[in-house]
Amino acid sequence: MTEHIVEAPAPGKVLRVHASEGQPLAEGDRICILEALKMELPIVAPVGGTVKSLPISPGQSVEAGDPLAVIEE
Repeated sequence: MTEHIVEAPAPGKVLRVHASEGQPLAEGDRICILEALKMELPIVAPVGGTVKSLPISPGQSVEAGDPLAVIEE
C-alpha cells in the first residue's frame, strides 16, 4: 500500500475539515478548507484511498508544507 501525504500549499488557518480518519475518499474529494492570503483554498485528495491520519482541526494554524492528511491507497 502506498501512502500519500497531503501538505498545506501555503501558511494559513484550517477553517473546516470535511474528512475523518478511516473515511474512504475518491480522487478530488474535499479534505479541508484553508484560509490563506485572505482566500479560501479547498484542499482535495490527490488520489483515491482511505484517510489514515488527519492531524488537523478547525481553527488550527498551519505552515506551508505541514501535513494535513495521510491517504493510504
